[in-house]
Amino acid sequence: MRRLRQLAARTPPGRERYADLLRALAITMVVLGHWGVTAIGYDHGRPAGHSALADLPWAWPVTWVAQVMPVFFLVGGYANAASLVSRRRRGGSATGWLVDRSARLVRPTSTLLLVLTAAAAVATVLGADPARVRTVVWFATIPLWFLVAYFVVVALTPPMYALHRRFGLAVPVVLVGLVALGDLGRVLGPVDLADGNYLFGWLAVHQLGFAWYDSNPPARTDTDARVNPNAGADMPAGTGGYPDTSAVTGGTEVRGLRRRRLPLTRRAGAILLAVGLVALVLLTTVGPYPVAMLNVPGERLDNAAPPSLALLAAATAQLGVILLLRRPAERWLRRPGPWRAVVAVNAVVLTVFLWHLTAAVLLVGLLDALGVLPTPRVGSAAWWAWRIPWLLALAVVLSALVAVFGPVEVRTRRPPGPRNHATAAGPGGPTGRHDGPTSGHEEPGGGHDQAGGGHDEAASRHDQAASGRDEPGGGHGLVSTVVAGVGYAGLVVGLLVNSLVRKDAPEPLGLPAPALVAYLAGAGLLRRLRSGWGNRG
Repeated sequence: MRRLRQLAARTPPGRERYADLLRALAITMVVLGHWGVTAIGYDHGRPAGHSALADLPWAWPVTWVAQVMPVFFLVGGYANAASLVSRRRRGGSATGWLVDRSARLVRPTSTLLLVLTAAAAVATVLGADPARVRTVVWFATIPLWFLVAYFVVVALTPPMYALHRRFGLAVPVVLVGLVALGDLGRVLGPVDLADGNYLFGWLAVHQLGFAWYDSNPPARTDTDARVNPNAGADMPAGTGGYPDTSAVTGGTEVRGLRRRRLPLTRRAGAILLAVGLVALVLLTTVGPYPVAMLNVPGERLDNAAPPSLALLAAATAQLGVILLLRRPAERWLRRPGPWRAVVAVNAVVLTVFLWHLTAAVLLVGLLDALGVLPTPRVGSAAWWAWRIPWLLALAVVLSALVAVFGPVEVRTRRPPGPRNHATAAGPGGPTGRHDGPTSGHEEPGGGHDQAGGGHDEAASRHDQAASGRDEPGGGHGLVSTVVAGVGYAGLVVGLLVNSLVRKDAPEPLGLPAPALVAYLAGAGLLRRLRSGWGNRG
């Protein structure tokens, strides 16, 4: 608690605390939602889980709030824009940014995969059915489907942010149009036309995060000047090292769809909420879309896989609520208690996300082994009564998992030890150490590396000053760029293959061998690049 209070107290004044709160709330809702909606029964004498939504149609409108993946991508867009702009201001490359950014997602994810693989291998050696092993691991790795999309969106951040700087809000509008085209393919055919929605839908929300960031870009700090005196010197203030397209209009803010800034007023929030709700009601009543924003077995369409127009309408309404609550939430977060709670959650936010279904697997296995696993009928009084002890027991198991594996995530975000005191000195002190409240905490999409916002600034500068990466005169060459692309592709392919292989496939390791090899090879290449290999190629 003492260190937590210290971290919270060191929060830079420019930090966008509201983004941290949204990330923490979204993670909490995902975890509680998955746990709460899970119905446990027996299939051929073995425990099996399924979604209870099919038996609770009255709860479908609740998913308009409970489906919080758009919030992740919105906050991720803000965080990635802040981080990229900060790196650009210091003369850094997109390759260096991507390599460093990936570490915050890769290390906790690799830990999960390696632990599950080892457990599956032991179970297989002890005589477990490989198909059953695969089913258990498949359930535990359900959260990884989200990381597939997020990894791709992160990799596309540099070109997509450049498009945002040039065309502003017109970019997400075009992406929404592509989602509509994909939905047309789902209704009229060909169905494969909708596959692009996995990318276009989440990119559209991610672009709005860029617009949020551009609404209050931080100023270039003295620390930026110490590390790279020439970074951004030829760019207008507030552009983050990118050409300021407002110059086209004589220095005034571009208006219409090409504006880069997201209106943050309560009036804008009310309009977005109203438009989103009206569109959502029409699409789910007059239109062909299901009411539920989560998968419901038996429904013709799935609004989330891939993202549909209805889900984007829900995201619009959610953005309206976010803007309406922004000012009171920011005032509330200035209080020490609430902010410390947000800091605590964000410190291990990815660990919580990755391991929450593993906690369910472990609890179900334990209760089944003891012969006390309750399996009441969904919607019955016994089922509802079981929700509270079920959630509490899961929280205990997850807390134990976070205690064991959370340090991996914490170490990932902790700045490196002193290596170049003179060069790295910054707001964190004479060693440049910035043990801010999150030190670049990364949810799926988190971590604000803001110049002036203080997120991971000194830590990343410290590392770069010692390694020579991403500084004028250093930089990443063609070889490292190609290697980074191959490594990143390995991560995406590995996670994607795991998601596509059926859950009852006989896999002795739980994960498909090609998926595991591709992922680990990609992670290994990126690790080599982070160590400094190939950055002069």
